[in-house]
Amino acid sequence: MLSKAVDPRTPVLVGGGQVNQRDGALEPVDMIVSAARLAAAEAGTDRLLAEVGSVRIVGMLSWRYRDPGLLVGERIGASARHTGYTGNGGSNPQTLVNAAAEDIAAGRADVVLIGGAEAWRTRMALRAKGLRPEWTVQDESVPPAETLIPDVPMFHESESRIGLDRPAYVYPLFEQALRVAAGRTADEHRALVGALWSRFSEVAAGNPHAWSRRAYTPEEITTASSENRWISWPYTKLMNSNNMVEQGAALLLCSAGTAERLGVPRENWVFPHAGTEAHDTGPIAERRELHRSPAIRHAGHRLAELAGVTLDDVSLVDVYSCFPSAVQVAAHELGLPLDDPDRPLTVTGGLTFAGGPWNNYSTHAIATLATRLRQSPGSLGLVTANSGYLTKHALGLYGTEPPAAGFRRENVQARVDAEPTVVALTSCTGEATVESWTVVHNRDGEPERAFAALRTPGGERTLAATADPAAARRMTAEDVYGEKVQVADDGGFIFLR
Repeated sequence: MLSKAVDPRTPVLVGGGQVNQRDGALEPVDMIVSAARLAAAEAGTDRLLAEVGSVRIVGMLSWRYRDPGLLVGERIGASARHTGYTGNGGSNPQTLVNAAAEDIAAGRADVVLIGGAEAWRTRMALRAKGLRPEWTVQDESVPPAETLIPDVPMFHESESRIGLDRPAYVYPLFEQALRVAAGRTADEHRALVGALWSRFSEVAAGNPHAWSRRAYTPEEITTASSENRWISWPYTKLMNSNNMVEQGAALLLCSAGTAERLGVPRENWVFPHAGTEAHDTGPIAERRELHRSPAIRHAGHRLAELAGVTLDDVSLVDVYSCFPSAVQVAAHELGLPLDDPDRPLTVTGGLTFAGGPWNNYSTHAIATLATRLRQSPGSLGLVTANSGYLTKHALGLYGTEPPAAGFRRENVQARVDAEPTVVALTSCTGEATVESWTVVHNRDGEPERAFAALRTPGGERTLAATADPAAARRMTAEDVYGEKVQVADDGGFIFLR
């Protein structure tokens, strides 16, 4: 019989499955199916799959399905009453877990499958040949799945008007802001980031589910070469998320009563303790400081409060790691050391090394964390997940013992909205001061375009760009923080000296 200490409606994460494929054999939904079967195997019973009542799929970029959850449900033999699909955003897997745990605790769901997959490498290889894969096409007779989470907003006029339109350009701006705030030279900061990312690669080398299992030295990561070219300075290719992967992952959650009825061994139960969400301003120009995240700070503080613990009690951590700046910002806001050998900031190895399957990385992180927790009874684990340009955040706290107050979830947006912001100017003309910058390089390793965050004499922020080769070279060779520039109405700028 179920222990009286555990309410039968308590949500439990009973299994996680992960798939890496290098031969392009499976389309995305079938990768999810394979991962779901592995999740059931980890739970210790295939009976779970037949009882899945809700299939919730993380948005996929490598193929468009009208209702991928319907296909997954059919292929695992479930008669799912509910299916859902998300828009784009790396925080979505953790948000889905938070929502599923809440639904299970409230009796709105009993067995939930969360999954996602990308076959991006195969899709790009075929596209280069002018071909499309022969994957499942659902015709218009299939109603689109319910949208569980909309796309994260990533296109604001202040950014798009100058071509600042992708994470590989924006996160280096945060990196420069971190360096300036810390008072480090470019060489000092490069050494810190190289050491951080080297530690991530070492974790990936020991992770059987990682896409790349090679440990890199700091120098290999920070030194540009033909295999590790500059992308957007100060980031080389090995400091960027690796999306050219074929990976799928799935999680199985159910009520404690169902887990007991289906014979899931008690040692396989991992309990979601608490979940929080919040977002920083959509336009990055409105953020008070480019190296901070009030949303992560408030979400992390409230997560610990809801669970009745401190983050010092947490022994396993996976901080969302699309780029080094994302890790540093989150670690600072949560009070986590960057270099604690007893508590690395990742259990997977991160999106560069373990793999960055677009929106679905955190499904892998949660599956890996749950496995690690089962190997360390009594321990607690933390996952942070991020969408957009450090925009939307979802955090989850997990443990092998049931939460004393039951699962608790909260959106802390009201706290974040009370934080001061900056007036953002979509365009302006006149003198301004360089606050942060990055330089985009072409495939030959030459600077071709530079972006800058600028502050006006009145304290407003505007974003600008230049294609002047001399300016771009200067911005990689010199510390131009605080330099005066002249901004034009079209978003261009020139240095005044």
